[in-house]
Amino acid sequence: MQKLHIVLVEPQIPQNTGNIARTCAATGAVLHLVRPLGFSIDDKKLKRAGLDYWYLLDIRYHDNLDAFFRAENPQSCFFFSTKAAKTYTEVSYPAGSYLVFGREDAGLPEELLRQHYSQCVRLPMLEGARSLNLSNTVAVAVYEALRQQGFPQLKTKSCIFAQSTPKNGEDLSF
Repeated sequence: MQKLHIVLVEPQIPQNTGNIARTCAATGAVLHLVRPLGFSIDDKKLKRAGLDYWYLLDIRYHDNLDAFFRAENPQSCFFFSTKAAKTYTEVSYPAGSYLVFGREDAGLPEELLRQHYSQCVRLPMLEGARSLNLSNTVAVAVYEALRQQGFPQLKTKSCIFAQSTPKNGEDLSF
């Protein structure tokens, strides 16, 4: 089964990257970090945000964008930017897609966006809102891609009441 790939280009805030790492670990997505990073990978804030999920994470490092494209040769890429014309719900994310996100303070390089404009998508926001938090944006994108694919290999049913028997006609559904 082809996994979803999350690509962070030059992330600057360790807590965001830690939160994204946790999302990747919980969903089985591969995390790619494209250098330079704005923090050390040993940063306590990064580790704390990822909590105890690090052992589940498939994380790959790339020295720059060119090195990323050479190493991965991605067939299906989507570039998230406030400058995109299409929303993230207007595209189909095939298995093995790469979702690419830019720096918290600058986004993705303009040249990259121009080269791949038809593959650029955005999350809708109110006029005047500059951007959303990177880790929130990644989580929305990851779950939309996985929803379209039927949440492959993810637990979709709760078992909280699996051992419970309704009493007096109680409805245990939510």
